[in-house]
This record gives sequence, structure tokens and C-alpha cells, in this order.
Amino acid sequence: MRFLFSFFLLTVFLSACDDGRVYEKNHDFENGHWLVNDTSGFAFAITDTLTKYNLYCNIRNTVAFPYSRLFVNYILEDSSGKMLQKKLVQTFLFDRESGKPMGSSGLGDIYDHRLAVLNQYAFPYSGKYRMRFEQYMRTDTLQGILAVGLRVEKSNPQ
Repeated sequence: MRFLFSFFLLTVFLSACDDGRVYEKNHDFENGHWLVNDTSGFAFAITDTLTKYNLYCNIRNTVAFPYSRLFVNYILEDSSGKMLQKKLVQTFLFDRESGKPMGSSGLGDIYDHRLAVLNQYAFPYSGKYRMRFEQYMRTDTLQGILAVGLRVEKSNPQ
């Protein structure tokens, strides 16, 4: 219990020092799997249109993930629902040759990844935006994915 409390405090402290972050939120999946129809959406606001931003898909997985890589569709929409960007991206969660897990280790067999989806992106106007992520694998129930999230940060924080 003491270890978990210390880990929580360290996480809060490190995230408080993150000047470039504009938004970050994660969605945890029940039972440790991502269903094909579970499209995780994240709403965020942009006020500075002169700044360019980097957007990331956060992935948390376990060693129970049955494949070496993950395919994810992202959809960026403005407040009216107009699609601004849509693309299929992929990342390796395990090394192709050795099978060793990649990413930063959390607790035990849990690993965190940050997948770049948009770099140096200029939002066309201030207001609310929505980013959705959907798994694009060959299975309806994707085992071993604990959470997916969105991180928006300034490209060059001052």
C-alpha cells in the first residue's frame, strides 16, 4: 500500500512539472480488453491558434496482448462534428524478433506507450475539438489493452 501511495505521489509531482501539456486523459477498459465497437472519445479545448501542437495516443497494455503491433484509427473533429483528420496509425508493442515488451514499464507486466498521431498540428480556430480512437485489428475483442488516451501538448513549450 505504501508503494502505491508513493507511486501516485510521484506521478502527480511529475505531471505537475509538465509545462507543454494542454490536455491528457485516459480511458480504462473493463476486463483488460478493447472491444471493436468501443470508440474512445476525448473532448478538449484549444485557445491559442498561433501555437502548433503534438497529439499522441496513449496505450497501456499487458504482456497478454497477443500481437507484436497495434493498429489504431484516429478521427479528429471540430465542435460541429466536421472531420478534420482521419488516419490509420500503427505501433509495435513488442519487439518483432525477440518478443520482448517495448514501452516504459509501469507495474509488473504493464507497459505504457505514446504513439504520435499528429505533429506540429495547427488548429484552424479556437474552440472545442474531439479526438476518437478505435482499434483496427482483426478481432472484435482485443485482449491485453488496459487503456487508451489522448495527450495534447505544445510543440515548443516556453
